[in-house]
Amino acid sequence: MLRVLLITAAAALAAGAYAQESAPKAGTAAPVATPAAPAKASAAAPAADASGNIAVVNGKPIKRAELELVIRQLKQPDTPELRAQIKDKLVELEVLMQEAKRRKIPEREDVKFQADNAYRTVVIQALLRDEIDKHKPTDAQIQSEYDRERKIAGDKEYKVHHILVDNEQQAKDIIAKLDKGAKFEDLAKGTKDVGSAANGGELDWAPPAAYVKQFSDAMVKLEKGKYTTTPVQSQFGWHVIRLDDVRPMQAPPLDQIKPHIVEALQQQEAKDFVESLKKNATIK
Repeated sequence: MLRVLLITAAAALAAGAYAQESAPKAGTAAPVATPAAPAKASAAAPAADASGNIAVVNGKPIKRAELELVIRQLKQPDTPELRAQIKDKLVELEVLMQEAKRRKIPEREDVKFQADNAYRTVVIQALLRDEIDKHKPTDAQIQSEYDRERKIAGDKEYKVHHILVDNEQQAKDIIAKLDKGAKFEDLAKGTKDVGSAANGGELDWAPPAAYVKQFSDAMVKLEKGKYTTTPVQSQFGWHVIRLDDVRPMQAPPLDQIKPHIVEALQQQEAKDFVESLKKNATIK
């Protein structure tokens, strides 16, 4: 288990080190590319001994197979420089691991718990990837989900301003001020929604499905330029909503959002898989 974690750590460390060393330093121009001489075949990897070891640290061998595994995990161009850096990291991690064992750190309960948890996470992630790969969404499933999402979103989108406050009385006071001619944008400066406060409570164009039900139900009933005359409650607080405009919604083409649909279907597949295992398990 610890060997697996070491290899995973080596991959992460090597990737970071390689990215840093490969990037141009600040303030310097990127080097002009020049044709490189063909590399010799033996330069592609650190030399290994007859036993297939790329290094031996205090009598403990580091196998070439470990280096090859890190290369596959990184999914980066396989270069002599990258291989040398991975070898250095594997040696570094082995030295550190030997010192940790000398101090009996792996025997500590807190360390055992963290190592077991990390190992479990790696294994479960691999299991879920295997399950998802076995049930890749079909074109028909992707089209069906696209159609379903379009139906939920509807064929219109709305432009609104809103003011969010803590309680019903505050919302009623705002409505009373609006009735007397106060400017909505000025009152919206005190909204709890900090994201829209600077814009006078303005929200982006969105379909009703983008909002919580209480908000969208009140919004679609409004006429253009009108605001809600009674406070609207949601889990976020109390809203005063003004409808500015309505327009037909142009749904993005399937090809544009296909990756997002595939990801959503895969996430649902993983969730269903977990639920099925829990349902069939004997849990007391």
